[in-house]
Amino acid sequence: MSALGRRSVLIAGAALLAAPDTMAEGPQAERKAGPWAVELFTSQGCSSCPPADAQLGKLALRPDIVALSFHVDYWDYIGWKDRFATRETTERQRIYAHTLNQRYVYTPEMVVDGRVNQPGTSSGQIEGMLSEARRLSTVRATPTLNRMADGSLRIWLAAQKLDHPADVMLFVYDRRHSTPIARGENEGRRIDNFNVVRRFERVSAWTGAEASWSVSADRFGPDQGLAVLVQQAGQGAVHGANKLEPVVAG
Repeated sequence: MSALGRRSVLIAGAALLAAPDTMAEGPQAERKAGPWAVELFTSQGCSSCPPADAQLGKLALRPDIVALSFHVDYWDYIGWKDRFATRETTERQRIYAHTLNQRYVYTPEMVVDGRVNQPGTSSGQIEGMLSEARRLSTVRATPTLNRMADGSLRIWLAAQKLDHPADVMLFVYDRRHSTPIARGENEGRRIDNFNVVRRFERVSAWTGAEASWSVSADRFGPDQGLAVLVQQAGQGAVHGANKLEPVVAG
């Protein structure tokens, strides 16, 4: 089956919410219940993607999921250029194809906790992936996220034994976009996308010792959501995830 013939979505799992400008609850002794990272690789130019986009929108509402939508650029040449697609998000999917032993990339593709993948177009598929992720990762390294008085983000991790070094990754996302599609496979449709990743970066390496980091407020907008994944170096399994969402007025 060709890469364009099979199309699946990547979702990035949601996490516990921390109130802005206040300290979040202290870490639990053993955070075994997530949150779980769900990453969706999608494109507005792919006619198979809207069902997975809708599933991600539902996951974005769950406190036990950090849901992230990554728009890839290899559909842009077919007739509709996805304004959220970047080379960096496409490269992230290609790395997963390597680490998960896939023969090709496809959309929609949903990756749960960096461990399992499926198109993610049905709730049954998604719950199956979440169940497998829970089975494979029973102890979590869940970061605590706080918005500080100066607007910066503070990330804190309790000490945790790691078999391999990990990366602390920050993802900045827009909560929702609704786009009328004028050309391509989805011509005439209006597509809703949720938790659209606009940029991401490696904050630091982590070896398992108690640690904290600060990210200045100029790295993200006041109305954007923030997610942090603690992921095995080399874009491997996710050890922990959390999100900090903007306060919606009214």
